[in-house]
Amino acid sequence: MKVQTKSKKVNKAWLHDHVTDPYVQQAHKEGYRSRAAYKLKEIDEVCQLLRPGQVVVDLGAVPGAWSQYVRRRFAPKEAGVGGAAAGQLNGTIIALDLLEFEPVEGVQFIQGDFREEAVLEQLVSALQGRPVDVVLSDMAPNLSGIDVTDSARVEHLIELALEFAQAHLVPKGALVCKVFHGSGYSQLVEAFRRTFRVVKAVKPKASRDRSSETFLVGIGLKQPG
Repeated sequence: MKVQTKSKKVNKAWLHDHVTDPYVQQAHKEGYRSRAAYKLKEIDEVCQLLRPGQVVVDLGAVPGAWSQYVRRRFAPKEAGVGGAAAGQLNGTIIALDLLEFEPVEGVQFIQGDFREEAVLEQLVSALQGRPVDVVLSDMAPNLSGIDVTDSARVEHLIELALEFAQAHLVPKGALVCKVFHGSGYSQLVEAFRRTFRVVKAVKPKASRDRSSETFLVGIGLKQPG
């Protein structure tokens, strides 16, 4: 009974934090599917990554807030308007996730496991030979609670994202990956430094203070694929 009571208290506290979170409230007001949109917004503003006309790949896209943000960035700004959630789109967005994805207008979606060769082939096929300007990865594995196991799973996903970026990014392209501070973090930073000319670690304000997540941004391939 004590365990249940503690669990209920934790759930109640999380729910309170979630409902009162200003980024959650803002996301609801502005039509974003999650507060994660503001993480990407800050990363974009700090690093100047996204511009209309680009090809963007969004890995681990569900629930779709990052694709929504990119889609609005790609809305034409003719006659002083822009940031539209629907209508004309100046750019290409391809999203991928294991889970089902509620459609975002203008976003091409592939459902599957990025770790599987057949799914990667679908993604490459969808590119139709076009190089990619920005790869966004909000991928995270199912965590077991065992640090060594979880770190290995995170590292594997990021290594796959790095391999994809090296093979498909334009020479001045960028990769954004969600990572977690802890075991293996310094090795991931080093892997980014081996791959990119510029590497930045960004902890957006929209990331909760208690979260160990941060985002590594690599810009400009040292050895373009």
